[in-house]
This record gives sequence, C-alpha cells and structure tokens, in this order.
Amino acid sequence: MIRVLVTDDHAVLRTGITALLEREPDMTVVGGAATADQAVSRARALQPDVILLDVVMPRKSGFEALPELHEVAPEARVIMLSMQTNPSAIRKALNSGAAGFVAKHASDTDLIDAIRRVAAGSGYVDPALGGDLVVSDSAALTEELSERERDVLFLLALGYTNQEVAGQLYISVRTVDTHRAHVMRKLKLQTRAELVLYALANGLIGPT
Repeated sequence: MIRVLVTDDHAVLRTGITALLEREPDMTVVGGAATADQAVSRARALQPDVILLDVVMPRKSGFEALPELHEVAPEARVIMLSMQTNPSAIRKALNSGAAGFVAKHASDTDLIDAIRRVAAGSGYVDPALGGDLVVSDSAALTEELSERERDVLFLLALGYTNQEVAGQLYISVRTVDTHRAHVMRKLKLQTRAELVLYALANGLIGPT
C-alpha cells in the first residue's frame, strides 16, 4: 500500500483527494494537514510514503516546509500541488527536492498516476507542464535539439520508459527511439544514466 499524507489549507480539497485515493486498491490516506507546520508534525509521526504538499498555505509555504519534511521523514517523497504552473514554479519545486509537481486542475487519473510513479522512485511532472519547462527555460542549454527532442529528453530524464513517452506525446515508440538516438548523438551521451546526469547538471530536472 502507498501511504499518503494530504496537505492543503482547504478542507474540501483534502476531503475530495482523500475520497479519490481511498478508492484505489493500492493507496491509503494516513492523515491530512492544513498548514505546513501540521504537515511536518504529521509526517514525523506517520512516516508516509508520499506527501501531497500544497505550495501556498498560511504562514509558511510548501517550499519553506520541504527541508523540514525531508528531515523528519527522509523516506517520504513529496509531490507539490499548485495553481501556479509557470516554469519557474516547477523548477523551484524540483530543485527544492520535490519528486513531482501536479497542477491542481489536473485530472484524477493524472494525480493517481503521479503518486504511483513517485512512490516507485520516479519523478513526475505533468507532460504538458514539463514541455513548457523544457522549451521555455532550458532552450538555450539544448539549442541543438528540436522542440520534440527536448520533450523526449525531459520525460526520459524523469524516468519514463520509451513506451510511456510515446503515450504521453502521442507518437509511436519507433519515433521516440529515433528522437532518443538523435538526443544521445547530439549531446554526445552513451547511456540513460548519462542522460539523467546531463539533465540534472544543466537544471533541466531537479534531484529526486
């Protein structure tokens, strides 16, 4: 079971997310929190697998709470929830140590998918948001790549398989293979591990 702590200052949203997750056979909500300080206290006591953390909360933001959460629950992985979907907010979340970033207007299935991926050790950013992040903030670092190659690079670095990248971008697996080969050649990389390290070193993704 994936044990989830839900943090948001809106009780209705916490209740809705809890009801959604409790319908899943592999998830259980172990607690909720309305503030960052409550999130830290309950993370320490409950040691959840995944923490859903609202970015904007009273007195202390989710960004400010992240270091404390990592300290009190080092095995827990954090997914930031936000109405802000600009590239700088996503970059700040990932570089602050969050394992994922989900917009509050995301679909139920996207949120559930994000939790499963993050619990399994991958990073997650909604591909639509991730594409904006790569093209807007990182274009200068990957100027030799086409827009679609940057999308493929970003998703592969986050841990998506070729088949999953194909599904997210609505292209064939063969096309993903071609784009991946072009990315590796242009960036002079040999392995997927080198690709991930390149993405981390150049700020395309944050540490997960």
